[in-house]
Amino acid sequence: MNLEHLKALMAVVDEGTFEAAADQLRVTPSAVSQRIKALEASVGQVLVRRRLPCSATDAGALLLRMARQVQVLEAETSVALGSGPAVRAHLPVAINADSLATWFVPVLHQAAGWEDSALDLHVEDQGYSCQLLRDGEVMGAVTSDPVPVSGCRVELLGSMRYIPVAAPGLHRRFSAYGSVDWAAMPVLKFNLKDNLQQQLLTAKSVPQPPRTHTVPSSQGFLAAVKAGLGWGMIPELQLTGELANGALVRLEDAHQDVALYWQSWALDSERLNRATEAVRSAAKHSLRPGDGQEPNGPSRAGYRRQK
Repeated sequence: MNLEHLKALMAVVDEGTFEAAADQLRVTPSAVSQRIKALEASVGQVLVRRRLPCSATDAGALLLRMARQVQVLEAETSVALGSGPAVRAHLPVAINADSLATWFVPVLHQAAGWEDSALDLHVEDQGYSCQLLRDGEVMGAVTSDPVPVSGCRVELLGSMRYIPVAAPGLHRRFSAYGSVDWAAMPVLKFNLKDNLQQQLLTAKSVPQPPRTHTVPSSQGFLAAVKAGLGWGMIPELQLTGELANGALVRLEDAHQDVALYWQSWALDSERLNRATEAVRSAAKHSLRPGDGQEPNGPSRAGYRRQK
């Protein structure tokens, strides 16, 4: 299988068009097209969906993952042999927004010193990030899925704890005699995939969701809760004194622990091993010890009453 053809596949998928891929590879769009056609002819399958943006087919995803692995190994072999200047390899990683805003930050500090690598973060809900591994778009993912993707290894990192909180003013408006009116109090959600708040409402036997605001940003979500826009489940790690100083009120003695796993290619790569160790170390110092149980629900989590 021709290495230049594999590089063309990576460029087309990463850049989204044949023209942009040609610019990146410093060849003509016609040359890129010919390389993709040659690669497709060699495997007997269509590898690229020719639309805007271009994307890999299922067969293309398999070759894309192999192409990225070859790229990493090529860069490391070049350094080991001393043949020419060191090649900077891209390390595409999927991470959920709440992790990126909290316990994953030490990984960024370490990555700042990786002169031979460029970290490429893909922000995706932890319940869906494994799909990026299947599609060959990333080499590692923080995920709530404990089932390893084909060709990948998985390890439990620990658990993130979420607790229901609201601004004091909002809590007073929708509380009577110490009881929260869950059916009336406005609620926040992160995005369409976020069902964490809804699971708590379901546990409270609320038949219809109250007025719901969507805030697709981890920092913005916390800011919206503090502003009184609605209540929400906030990562314990993200609260830096708001409960102690009265900026936020805990709505009840409940929490949800979301088990997080690290899935990555089963590849003996110095760069990947280094990234894995950085993720493992950051998780060990910040996440709660995981119980190894499969997470409940496809998104941020299911609901669990505190013991």
